[in-house]
Amino acid sequence: MSARTTDVGVAVVTHRARDHLRRCLPPLLRSPLRPRVLVVNSSSLDGTVEEARRLGAETLIVPRAQFDHGLTRNHARRALGTPIVVMLTPDAYPQDDGFLERLTAAIRDGRASAAFGRQIARGDAAPLERLARELTYPGTTCIVRSLADLREAGIVPSNACAAWSNGALDSIGGFPATLVSEETIAARRLLVAGHAIAYVAEAVVRHSHPYGLRDELRRYFDIGWTRAAFPELRSDGDEAARGRRFAARLLTEVARVRPTLLPRAVASLAARWTGYRLGLVGRRLPAAVAARLSSQDYYWTMPDRGRDALASPDGSPACTSRC
Repeated sequence: MSARTTDVGVAVVTHRARDHLRRCLPPLLRSPLRPRVLVVNSSSLDGTVEEARRLGAETLIVPRAQFDHGLTRNHARRALGTPIVVMLTPDAYPQDDGFLERLTAAIRDGRASAAFGRQIARGDAAPLERLARELTYPGTTCIVRSLADLREAGIVPSNACAAWSNGALDSIGGFPATLVSEETIAARRLLVAGHAIAYVAEAVVRHSHPYGLRDELRRYFDIGWTRAAFPELRSDGDEAARGRRFAARLLTEVARVRPTLLPRAVASLAARWTGYRLGLVGRRLPAAVAARLSSQDYYWTMPDRGRDALASPDGSPACTSRC
């Protein structure tokens, strides 16, 4: 294999993801940018690490009980040491070998400090999931420079498909320790600090989940919990109004193209709203109840003081080891 560039690194954060890697990694490894590709695995024993190595990626193992969405990604980007770092989840499949070039272009030419790609549902996704992805990730590229622009554009930051300037992340302290939504927090802080963010509709991944109603509730419980922990995320405009607008758009589109799905759409929105509201008051609940409502098992395996201790002086997880 030819030498990889030191300009772009890719961190793919995984757990039990062996089969996904065969669709996720090859377009990255074939990219003309010749990136370093690092598969970070939270100690799953399903062969994810072995498959990553077989395909040609570097690997980094994190003990599951000490995984953190923000801090682990900080450690990964520092391990890569590249000026630009791309964050992906293994179930986000790049559409072609030019994906990385398009996603990182605005950062490489200085127009933005972060970029988010377009996520479209995979072919086997349920119709409601496909509609939701189409509404959330439109087909128009744009660059935003303020929180107001971000709200107006409706951009949804997601580390399922994102690129970041490592220097810009360092300037805001990197990703925070958090249950979820580390990319939303970082994107907001970049905009407040005067950086620009790109949404790149031409950088496409296929990414979707077969969520049931219980999954939706648990996912939005985590989002609500994080919003309560980071009040800055709730300080920009009327969250309830934004939620109502999305719900209205989704129901209108479902009624137009698949009216038989309206009951399922209403139930999905109700599960999301219920989970989110429970998450906002989650710290008032018994810890065991909160843990059962959450979709993130790792977060509840240690006391708060243990989670606080995850960060070493440079902000990376002291427990993470290379393999």
